[in-house]
Amino acid sequence: MPGTAPARTVLIAGAGIAGPALAYWLRERGFEPTVAERAPALRTGGWAIDVRGAATEVAARMGLAGAVRAAAVETRSISLVAPDGRRGARLGAGALSPSGRDVELLRTDLARLLHGASADGTEYLFGTAVTGVEDLGDRVRADFDTAPPREFDLVVGADGLHSPVRSAVFGPEERHSRFLGAYLSVFTMENHLRLDREVLLYNTPGMLAALRGEDPDERAYAILAMRSGEGEPVRHRDAGAQRAALHERFAGTGWEVPAILEGLDRSGDLYFDSATQIRMDRWSRGRVVLLGDAGYCPSPLSGQGSSLALVGAYVLAGELAEAGGDHRRAFAGYEAEMRGFVRRNQKIAQAGMDFLLPATRTGLRVRSLGMRAAAGLPALARFSSKMDRASTAIALKEYPGAPRRAAG
Repeated sequence: MPGTAPARTVLIAGAGIAGPALAYWLRERGFEPTVAERAPALRTGGWAIDVRGAATEVAARMGLAGAVRAAAVETRSISLVAPDGRRGARLGAGALSPSGRDVELLRTDLARLLHGASADGTEYLFGTAVTGVEDLGDRVRADFDTAPPREFDLVVGADGLHSPVRSAVFGPEERHSRFLGAYLSVFTMENHLRLDREVLLYNTPGMLAALRGEDPDERAYAILAMRSGEGEPVRHRDAGAQRAALHERFAGTGWEVPAILEGLDRSGDLYFDSATQIRMDRWSRGRVVLLGDAGYCPSPLSGQGSSLALVGAYVLAGELAEAGGDHRRAFAGYEAEMRGFVRRNQKIAQAGMDFLLPATRTGLRVRSLGMRAAAGLPALARFSSKMDRASTAIALKEYPGAPRRAAG
C-alpha cells in the first residue's frame, strides 16, 4: 500500500538555522538528509541572535554548548542616545536574560557551527533552489533550478519566512502571514564611532536607528526599523526599493542617521524584511512538513526565531525516529509537541515592538524614565519575564538514537 514504507531519505530546503540543525538530528538517527540552499555558500550578515531556554538544552545535546558560548558576543551596554549623540538611559549586559542561561551570538557564527556539526553524512547542495514539489503518495518529487529532479521519502521546508516550499504545497504566503506593522533592516558599515561591545539606540516615534559594535577595529552592525501600515509593502528581494524606502522614511533624521544611510548605500549584505508572523492550522501535508520560520515564524521582534528553529528540528527528527519513519504519526507528534510552545513564543512579539519601536513621544519618555529607574524598565522586565517563560515552555523528550557527540 502506498505510503507505508518507513521514510529514510529527507530533502531539507534551506541551510539557515533550522535546516542544518534538522540534518544533524536526522543523520544521528539513521536518516539520509540532503540540504538544498539557494545561496552559493552559507549566508553571512545579520544581527546578533539568541539561543534561549529549551534551545540551550538542544545545543548541549548536540555537543555544541561550549562552542556556542565561546562564540557569544559580550555586549557591555545598551544605551539610548539623543540627537546630538549624548548617551542617556543605559541597560547592563544581562538586562534581557534574567535566567543567565541564554546565549547571544552572531547569526553567522551559529549557522557555521550547525553546518560544521551536520556536514559529515549530510549532502549539501549550495546554489540550488527547490522550485517545485509533487507528492507522489509513496515518494516526493522535488524540482531544482540548477539540478535534475530527484525523489525523496520526505521533504522539509526550512526555507524561511517567504518559503517557496510552503507556497508550492500550502498556497500563497498571504493566506498564512500576519503583518505586525513594521519593517526591519540590518547591514554592516564602518564602525566610525569605534563602538566596543556596545549598542546605541536612537528613536523617534515609530522609528529606530541603531548601531552595534563588538570591536572598535571591526565593522559595526546598523539597524533601521520603522512602523508602517500594510498599505506600504516593500518586496523582500528588491534591494533597490528597500534602500529607497529607508532613505525616504529616514531623510532628515538626527543623530548618526545620515552616516548610517551612507553605509546603507555601500553595504553588500543588506537584510530587509517585514515584521511578520506565519500562523498555520497545520504544518504538514502528505509527505511534506514545515520547520522554523517557514511554518511558524514568530518575527524578529520576539527574539525567538532561532530558538524555535533549534527546538523544532530536535522534535521533528525525534518524532520521526520514535515513529520508525512513519511520517503520518511523526508529523502528528511534532505538531502536538510544538504547537503550544510556538504559540507562547509568538505572543511576545508585541512586547518587543513596544520596547524597540515606541509609537509615541509619551512611549519614548516612559521607556527612558523607566531605564533610569533603579528597578529597571517595567515594560522591559515584563518582556524579559515573558521571554524567559516562553523559551522554557516545552519539556524536551528523550528520543531514540543517542547523539554520537557528548554535550559540552
